[in-house]
Amino acid sequence: MFNYLRKRFTSHIRERSRRRARLVSKDGRCNIEFGNVEQSRFVFLIDIWTTILDLRWRYKMTIFISAFLGSWFLFGLLWYVVAYIHKDLPEFNPSINHTPCVENINGLTSAFLFSLETQVTIGYGFRCVTEQCATAIFLLIFQSILGVIINSFMCGAILAKISRSKNRAKTITFSKNAVISKRGGKLCLLIRVANLRKSLLIGSHIYGKLLKTTITPEGETIILDQVYIEFVVDAGNENLFFISPLTIYHIIDKNSPFFHMAAETILQQDFELVVFLDGTVEATSATCQVRTSYIPEEVLWGYRFAPIVSKTKEGKYRVDFQNFSKTVAVETPHCAFCLYNEKEAKAKEKKGYDNPGFVLSEVSETSDTKM
Repeated sequence: MFNYLRKRFTSHIRERSRRRARLVSKDGRCNIEFGNVEQSRFVFLIDIWTTILDLRWRYKMTIFISAFLGSWFLFGLLWYVVAYIHKDLPEFNPSINHTPCVENINGLTSAFLFSLETQVTIGYGFRCVTEQCATAIFLLIFQSILGVIINSFMCGAILAKISRSKNRAKTITFSKNAVISKRGGKLCLLIRVANLRKSLLIGSHIYGKLLKTTITPEGETIILDQVYIEFVVDAGNENLFFISPLTIYHIIDKNSPFFHMAAETILQQDFELVVFLDGTVEATSATCQVRTSYIPEEVLWGYRFAPIVSKTKEGKYRVDFQNFSKTVAVETPHCAFCLYNEKEAKAKEKKGYDNPGFVLSEVSETSDTKM
């Protein structure tokens, strides 16, 4: 029991360390932080719109509530100051003929309520500005304009946050593992991707980046060196008809960084395959990008994906997502180099080679013998 718990704990720690070293998580989030940035944080306030959109919902709602409550209370204080300066408050014992700047403001609470009614245009009719005070008229105009600006900005930020194409990307899913097997007589790395909505992504384009640490001939160590990985489907990698799950594949040829890897050595490799899917949302015409990544432990050599699409008796096409990430073991060469050598050997067996320098000479036999 103790050995079992120790193995589980060791595997959990190893998996956590792997997860920390991962640049892109399975759901597309980037694991990176910036340190010693020389620019001031004031630059983020200049682009306040993007800063607000990037905030999490709890911070956004805190700013939303604080902006309205703060403006209501601030203008409530200003209305109270106007009433105090004009001596409209009951403690000044105004005469019967006294015309206040704002009727029925008796203290700070009533000033706050009037500020709230003015900014959100409730208009109960009990408190109102009179024409005798120019200061109150100016303050009313200023609060109305500022209230419209705050309302437009905050409501627009909430709407933009809800309708961001980043949320559409959550309905695009990739298979849990990538597989390596033969496809069309070639060794390929295959990944399955599916659109969980019936609406399409227009102009979809899929590609990959292999991230690894490389050492240049000059001795420079480059961490997170990026190598372009081309993924295609049978119809190409541009303008995908993304109505049903697709199996995209990368051909492992002599130009592929996977060419020198083998089934026995792939787990010892240190790389991260990041896959990108770019497209335009059909409903909003906004562009979105979906990302995921695969580490060596998530690349299965000698497997293919199980069938997922079938046709019913009614003539409809049915997608069974229970088999979406299910894999089946198949016979696969243990390395791409061996597959190409095997093809070359078979090609040479089918061909004959003539030696132009070869001359057949006949030797005549003589029957003369001497005794």
